[in-house]
Amino acid sequence: MSRVEPVTRWGKRLGDRSRARAERVLRVLHDDLWTWRADPLPPSVWLRWFPHGIVCLAAFGVLLGNTAQLNDHSKLQPEFAFLIALGSASAMVLALWRPVPAWWLSTAAAVVGAFAVLMNAEDYKFTWPWTAAGLIAHMFVMLLLALRVRTRVAVEACALSALITYILQGLIGAQNYQPTGWLAVALFAVVVVLGIALRGRREARSQLAEQTSLTAEERARRTLLEERGRIARELHDVVAHHMSVISIQAQVAPLLVKDPPDELKENLAGIRQNALEALTELRRVLGVLRAEHPDAPAASEGADAAVPHAPQPTLDRLDALVENTRAAGLTVTTDTSGTRRPLPPGVELSAYRIVQEALSNVLRHAPGASAQVHLIHLPIGLRVVVSNTRPQRAPAPSQGAGHGLLGMRERVAMLDGTLTAHPMPDGGYQVAAFLPVDGPALPVDAFPDPSTEDDTP
Repeated sequence: MSRVEPVTRWGKRLGDRSRARAERVLRVLHDDLWTWRADPLPPSVWLRWFPHGIVCLAAFGVLLGNTAQLNDHSKLQPEFAFLIALGSASAMVLALWRPVPAWWLSTAAAVVGAFAVLMNAEDYKFTWPWTAAGLIAHMFVMLLLALRVRTRVAVEACALSALITYILQGLIGAQNYQPTGWLAVALFAVVVVLGIALRGRREARSQLAEQTSLTAEERARRTLLEERGRIARELHDVVAHHMSVISIQAQVAPLLVKDPPDELKENLAGIRQNALEALTELRRVLGVLRAEHPDAPAASEGADAAVPHAPQPTLDRLDALVENTRAAGLTVTTDTSGTRRPLPPGVELSAYRIVQEALSNVLRHAPGASAQVHLIHLPIGLRVVVSNTRPQRAPAPSQGAGHGLLGMRERVAMLDGTLTAHPMPDGGYQVAAFLPVDGPALPVDAFPDPSTEDDTP
């Protein structure tokens, strides 16, 4: 009994393994063969030459058919019939590269064949002036001609083919034959119209793609210029503030010194005068930058009166920005690390605008996602990281996709900083910027991502 039990367990284990292996094989076969997924052919060389192979195969059929028809039905010598058929078949192949010479070759072969049949005509019926195989060959040539050349050239070739057919059948004529002239002219017109339509459609699609590309480039260029103008206006406000402070300090400084020397008064007066002149020029430039139509007379006369003046945002207003974003339906969390210290106005303004644009991109392109804003205060600058989770649904179509990054890059480049924007492994997206305060800019990757830091000691 003790010997039977191990054998039974071994047999059961072997059966389980065999059943698991069989299930694994069936699962693999099901995944590999029981599927409806699309597997398109790769753009290989033989696919590119596939139409040429079809034309060459049709040319070979025309060679055999036209030789037999000229020899059997029209009673031409086999060698002469083969040469005429070879001319028609060669014209089909030549039309792949030289459509106009191919048309002349096909027309010459058809005319020579028609006269040869006419001179060898007897008391039997024959198709004339176009044989069936010759008509097919000339249709191929006309179609390839209309697909490759201008519309006027294709129409001229069709008109000359119709004229030659009329001369052969209508003016020269023959006896006891089956006319193919009217059928040939009708078929030539059909294939030429078809070729012209296909060629026009191809050119229209090419022009549309080119125009779409130009429109996208122009839109991106216009967005970049608008963002540069916006940055220039904001920096102007910052510079104007400092110039005003310099002017006031230069005016007050003599009052803080007892019996100031005349040289000090003159220097401070000169500093104040230069600051006031700089302020005047800055206000004039500000009026042009903020005017919607700077060329209009009103913009130059009373621009300052119509310009809305408001303090530029700083990181102190970041909480208000986050609250407004939350009110729009986006879940946002904020985090700050490092020791905060006074930052230059340009750095604070750029950091605020980067966060603002990044959150706007999350609202537009990642519906249902949540966002996180992390500010890292470093001794040499400020690192801004805005990341979002995977969107819950597909975003609505937007023509301005990607243009917000242009403004971010412009602001970062203006401060000699660095910026990266890339998708996350979990399906989210992250925008990280480093804005230096003093010293050269360092790569964004040189500072760890707060979302990937390990809290364990």
